[in-house]
Amino acid sequence: IFPQITVYSTNKDAPGTRRGSVAMDNFNGVLVVTNPWEVALTPDSTGLFAIYSATDDMNACRVLDDDYKEIEGRGNLIQVGRNPRAVRVSPDGKTVWVYAAMDFAVQGFDTQSLRSVAKVVVCEKLPDEQWVLGKYLFGSSRQPMSGPRWVSCFSCHPDGLTDGRVWHNPEGLRKTPPLFGMGHTHPLHWSADRDEVQDFEYTIRGRLMQGRGLINGPIPAKRGFSPTERKADLGGRSKDLDALAIYSNSFEVETLSPYSEGPGKLSEKAQRGKIHFESPTVGCVTCHSGPYYTDSNLKVAKVYDVGTGLSDPSEKMGPKYDTPSLIGVYRTAPYLHHGKAQTLVDVLTTGNTADKHGKTSHLKKEEVLELAEFLKSLPYELPPKQTANSVKYRLIKTGDK
Repeated sequence: IFPQITVYSTNKDAPGTRRGSVAMDNFNGVLVVTNPWEVALTPDSTGLFAIYSATDDMNACRVLDDDYKEIEGRGNLIQVGRNPRAVRVSPDGKTVWVYAAMDFAVQGFDTQSLRSVAKVVVCEKLPDEQWVLGKYLFGSSRQPMSGPRWVSCFSCHPDGLTDGRVWHNPEGLRKTPPLFGMGHTHPLHWSADRDEVQDFEYTIRGRLMQGRGLINGPIPAKRGFSPTERKADLGGRSKDLDALAIYSNSFEVETLSPYSEGPGKLSEKAQRGKIHFESPTVGCVTCHSGPYYTDSNLKVAKVYDVGTGLSDPSEKMGPKYDTPSLIGVYRTAPYLHHGKAQTLVDVLTTGNTADKHGKTSHLKKEEVLELAEFLKSLPYELPPKQTANSVKYRLIKTGDK
């Protein structure tokens, strides 16, 4: 979120190969830049261009070589296209090219005057318009999404993944979840306090993002940690907000776990772990059921006390939590709502000493490892793209089932 640029010397004999970092969030005074994506040097290494995908702008800088390499800005930020994701300087050093992903175009700027001199459209036929709009809003830290320009949805959920961090939110510690399969696993949040992506209008307008919001007009006031969002029906009130929901709900599970043996196949160790997982004695499948390995659904709210709520004195909404999907857990450490389990083995052992999160204390060490191996193998077969809990606002492709 807070961008920095550090200049390194590639000369291995130089007295110091790394110089002090330059904080770019205040490099432009009060105008914050967000989600730094890439930098490009001029052929003679005297110029540097840095792009920021969430604020749609670019810094042009001089590289100062006075035995302590630093950079200095060349005037104001340069406005580029939407969601810049690549920058290159031409071999002759005269043009800097910026790929604006959400404009589906490459834009050229004169490296001296910094004026736009060319634009090349790279895609004539755009994907679904609402999906495109939603993706742009998801990655934007400009108004109406954010007032201070310092954070976007993408900042914590890059391309639908997780930043792997635990954030100290007002409601307590919360580990960032991935979004893959989310269109089939509502409600949302660890506390299941939101039943539609449109409820994140509260986050957009709130203290975190401080944006104008995507709905014209008021929304029901939220007081404290009351379940206001579950009662507010915001879907359909704003085309932009619905577009954000469509994009956010469209991260489908398309790849198998690298720990699986192929479609529908498990290693022998994972097969033994599957037996433990489905054992009534252990009880994992009691909550982690169905094709997405969660009983989370919109018809009947299900939250459970699995013994983790009391370990965080700042918790305001626990100690009961929604059942997270286990799809792709091999790449989403740390685990549990507070992120205090660094590995899947920790979830099953030190994170479950009271046997409230399934019964695992009787398992031998090797059996715990087998169970963890099965969890790492998920998904070993792709889940359906349509379930009884699939939501309305998502991108549905022909043939999805």
